[in-house]
Amino acid sequence: MSKPAKAPVVAKTKAPVQTRRRPGGASEQEHIRDAVSRLKSERIVSAAVELFYTQGFTNTTLEQVADAIKVTKPFIYAHFRSKSELLADICSRAIRVAHDALNRVTADQVSATLKLETLVRDFMMAVLDHQPHAVIYSREETHLNPEDREAINELRRGFDRRFAALLQEGVVAGEFVVEDVPLTALAIGGIVGWSPVWYRSGGRLTQPEAAQRIATLVLAMVRAKATVSSGDVPAPSPA
Repeated sequence: MSKPAKAPVVAKTKAPVQTRRRPGGASEQEHIRDAVSRLKSERIVSAAVELFYTQGFTNTTLEQVADAIKVTKPFIYAHFRSKSELLADICSRAIRVAHDALNRVTADQVSATLKLETLVRDFMMAVLDHQPHAVIYSREETHLNPEDREAINELRRGFDRRFAALLQEGVVAGEFVVEDVPLTALAIGGIVGWSPVWYRSGGRLTQPEAAQRIATLVLAMVRAKATVSSGDVPAPSPA
């Protein structure tokens, strides 16, 4: 009796490793890699902000920035091509937080008066939270590369245009009385943008109190007619 023929051996192949993907198509590994890269960039920026703020841009070297976070210069060059590019990143942040505040306000379906009050208050809080960035920008702007300076200036002009549109919305709605909307928008932006120069933590006013006081002054500037909120900010103690 003959032996039954052996069944052919089929080589086992490993199933391909499935890479989990998130909405938008990016893999989880890509998200992790991006997050790590952002954390590294933030370490560099934080160190540079401290040094640029305390000793100035020209007196700070990339070696000092690297030493502050215990890395080498190639580590920095993996994220920023030059000290000027690092400065541009710092200078643009104060402008970007202003756009973020404006984005949040314009998304709300509320009166122009409440939008303006909220924007000025949130804008000033954001600027004060980024006080060193704003001071570095005002002091070191001349050291930016021309293309970076123009890009940041365009960000500023974009904010001014959008802010003027908010004031115009209030004028059309009969909530504000403003003779020169573009000039008023620039003046208000200057009031808020200058606050990091004069505001001191631990002084007579807390940040929320100072921000609400400035918001109230701005509403008086545009002769706002509607009643606005107090911003839930307690009245500051007398000096």
